[in-house]
Order: sequence, then C-alpha cells, then structure tokens
Amino acid sequence: MLATETGMLGQVLLVSLVLGAGLPTLFALGLRSMAWGTGGDAEEHAAGVQPRPHPLGRVLGVLCFALAAAGVVLGITVVVASGLGHELSLGGGPLLVEKA
Repeated sequence: MLATETGMLGQVLLVSLVLGAGLPTLFALGLRSMAWGTGGDAEEHAAGVQPRPHPLGRVLGVLCFALAAAGVVLGITVVVASGLGHELSLGGGPLLVEKA
C-alpha cells in the first residue's frame, strides 16, 4: 500500500513540475526566442551595430507560445469538463465523455 501511495505521489509531483514550472519556462523560452528573432535592442551587441533578425527565432517563439497556450486550454478543458460531469479522454484526440 505504501508503494502505491509513493507512486501516486511521484505522479502528482511530476505533473506539478511539468505544469507548474514547465509552462512558464516554455513561455519564457518563447519570449527569448522572439527577442532573438527580432534582433535590434533585444540582443546584446556592440555600440553602433544593429544585429539582423533571425527568422528561426520567430518560428521557435511562435511554437513555444502555441505549446504553452495548448497546455493552458487543455487544463481549462479538464476543469470545466469535471464541473459538468464529464471527463477528458485523450484516446484518438481530445474528447469529452460522460462519467460512468
């Protein structure tokens, strides 16, 4: 019984680290990628030298923001679904199903 509770505690810890620290970290990486992507005063550079924009930075920034937004939307969906008496099934795509 103790091993089962320890395993469940480990799962809760893992999810809380991913969602509690992972999403803000992903958002921060998106901000940093966008700063790198735009160049200009967002980067360190020598005086009088204007760095050029990096298109890859913008792509990475948009990807990070999209993943962070998807995590937030998925979390809100889980909370709303449980309040309406449904649960979220991820088998074959996100789907709301009635609780049994």
